Amino acid sequence: ANAYLTSAEAAEAPASEEPKPPTPPPPPPKEPTSAPVDLFVEDKNDTSVAIIWSQPETIGLSGLDGYIIEICKDGTEDWNAVNEDLQKSCRYIIKNQTTGDRLKIRVVAVNAGGRSPPGILPEAVLVKEVADRPKVRLPRYLRQRYVARVGDKINLTIPFTGKPKPVVTWTKNGQPLDTKKVNIRSTERDSILFIRAADREDSGVYEICVKVEGFEDKASFTLQIVELPGPPASVKIVDTWGFNVALEWTPPTDNGNTEITGYTVQKADKKTGDWFTVLEHYHRLNATISDLIMGNTYKFRVFSENKCGLSESAAVTKSVAKIVKTGIDYKPPDYKEHNFSEAPKFTTSLNDRVTTVGYSAKLLCSVRGFPKPKIQWMKNQMIIGDDPKYRQICVQGICSLEIRKPGNFDGGVYSCKAMNDHGEATVTCKLEVKLPMIFRT
Repeated sequence: ANAYLTSAEAAEAPASEEPKPPTPPPPPPKEPTSAPVDLFVEDKNDTSVAIIWSQPETIGLSGLDGYIIEICKDGTEDWNAVNEDLQKSCRYIIKNQTTGDRLKIRVVAVNAGGRSPPGILPEAVLVKEVADRPKVRLPRYLRQRYVARVGDKINLTIPFTGKPKPVVTWTKNGQPLDTKKVNIRSTERDSILFIRAADREDSGVYEICVKVEGFEDKASFTLQIVELPGPPASVKIVDTWGFNVALEWTPPTDNGNTEITGYTVQKADKKTGDWFTVLEHYHRLNATISDLIMGNTYKFRVFSENKCGLSESAAVTKSVAKIVKTGIDYKPPDYKEHNFSEAPKFTTSLNDRVTTVGYSAKLLCSVRGFPKPKIQWMKNQMIIGDDPKYRQICVQGICSLEIRKPGNFDGGVYSCKAMNDHGEATVTCKLEVKLPMIFRT
């Protein structure tokens, strides 16, 4: 029955069949990476070589699983891997090698595609410490004189650089150190000088020398061990006069291994025996002690001083100084008498005044001069004299004229004249007397 299908049925028949899935593309070929690049030696010593490199420029779809580091002795092609597991980072230390061997080194990148072309060092590497010229790094505080006291612990660390491990030697004043007194401990980076309890014999110039193969570097510093000084060698009284004593002394024979910075002078009265300081931090070798008490007898002593402090003992005068009581004639100084003479001069003038009938008024001024000026009051150039209507007062140069209950005719021009042997002066003012308000029209 199916043999006789119409053309329409024949066209519809293929549509009823299920479509086949597409054929997947073939997987990409597995390819190794390109060679690692920039391989070079980072560091080395007598038994190992440290190398670093950069990853391949082309890695591809297969990625990068790690690296294999291979070596062989120079002159052969017997390459051997030195890492059991793949190295993930781009740095590796090839250890346990023989000093003096020359090694060829290469690095291979590994992924699913296999080994990459190797990245090879251009030249064989000599397994030996890289010689780095030695350099002593003397600390700043040792570049000047290092001062310590007797009994102090000395512990000084001197850092340095250099490869291979430098050979360190020490000297003091050009001679080998006394290892019974001074202990030295050196590492690859520094050397330590240690003195348990310093004394003055440890003072000197210390020198450290650091050697690497044919190279060396030196540095030196000065160690100064100091202590309290001794007393002055001698002190004596040179002169005594009035209330003063002159002293002289000589420097101490033992300065404590450092410079003397001054002296302290003390006095003691023979009656009490108590010592009192009269000079401190004094730099000269002579002094005059003043303001001593009449009738007392004094002795003196002097201490030395350095940066550690005062000497434990003092030099004492063998003789004493007695401040003798003497008669004192007082002669008053001859002063030249000053001439205070001065013509009268008004320092405050009279001021114009207005007053009311029946109300007293007072005029004031001030004057100076020597001898004391004579004061004369006038009204309208007529001398007032002893008129009881007026009260005249002059005290300490302040002159006043009181007009008691003035009337209409007491107004006018008032003057005050001051006179002495050297001249005269006059001041004037105007006084106006008005009627009370009830009398004004």
